[in-house]
Amino acid sequence: MAATRRTTASAPPGEPGAPVTPVTQAPPSAPAPASATASTSASASASASAPTLPVLGGRRSSYRERVADALRAALIAGELLPGEVYSAPALAARFGVSATPVREAMLDLAKEGLVDAVPNKGFRVTEVSDRQLDEYTHVRALIEIPTVVALATTADPVSLEALRPAAREIVSAAVAGDLIAYVEADTRFHLGLLALAGNAHLVEVVRELRGRARLYGLTALSASGRLLASAEEHLELLDALLSRDERAVRAVMTRHLGHVRGLWASARE
Repeated sequence: MAATRRTTASAPPGEPGAPVTPVTQAPPSAPAPASATASTSASASASASAPTLPVLGGRRSSYRERVADALRAALIAGELLPGEVYSAPALAARFGVSATPVREAMLDLAKEGLVDAVPNKGFRVTEVSDRQLDEYTHVRALIEIPTVVALATTADPVSLEALRPAAREIVSAAVAGDLIAYVEADTRFHLGLLALAGNAHLVEVVRELRGRARLYGLTALSASGRLLASAEEHLELLDALLSRDERAVRAVMTRHLGHVRGLWASARE
C-alpha cells in the first residue's frame, strides 16, 4: 500500500482548518461550546504530527484550494477508489485537517466531475472508463510533446534549472513510496515546464486533463521499486532540454507520457 499522505507547504496563518490546529479556535470574547472544544482537542491530538498541504504550480493560494489539490492527488494516485463513498470527517481525519475545508474542497471537485455528492453520506469518487483515460492522454500528447520539444530552443536555461528541485522531489517521493507527494511534485514540475511556453490557457487545459487522470499502477510500481526509474526521467528531460537536444527531448517526453496509460495505469506499454 502507498505511504500515508505527506506534503510540504504550511497553511497560511489564520485560515480555517490549518493542519497544526485542525479546528479554528474561537476568540476569547466568544468561547466555543463544550462540544466544539472537545472536538477541537481531539482533532488537535490526532493530528499533532499531521502533514501540511502543498501549493501546486504556484497558482493556488487559499487553504480550501490546497485541500482540493491534496484530494485531487489522492484521486489520481488511487488512494481514493472509484465508486467508494467518503465522508468529509473521515477524509479530514486522514489528511489531518478540519472537516469544513474538506467538505468545501470536495464540492469544488464535484463541480469538476471528479466526485458526486451523496446526500447524508459524503462523496462518491467518479469512475472513469479506459476509453476516457486514453482520450485524455491522447490530447495531452498532442499538446505537451511539441510544446516541450520547442522549449529546447526557446527556454531560458536559468528557468529550466529552476525546475530541478521539483524533479528531485519526484525522485525523493518515489524512493519514499509517497505516491501523493509523487503526483504533487510531478504536477508542479510539468505545469511549471509548460508555463515556460508563455501560454497560460495551455497550462490550464493540461492541468484539467491531469486532474482527470487515474494512475492506479503507481502502488505496484512503488512496491516493486520500478517507480524510481520513471521518476528519474524528469531529470533526464531537464538535461536534454539544457543540452538543446530536440531529438532527445521528444524521445523522453514520448516515453514518459506513454507511462500514463502503460506502467502508471497498471497496464502494459
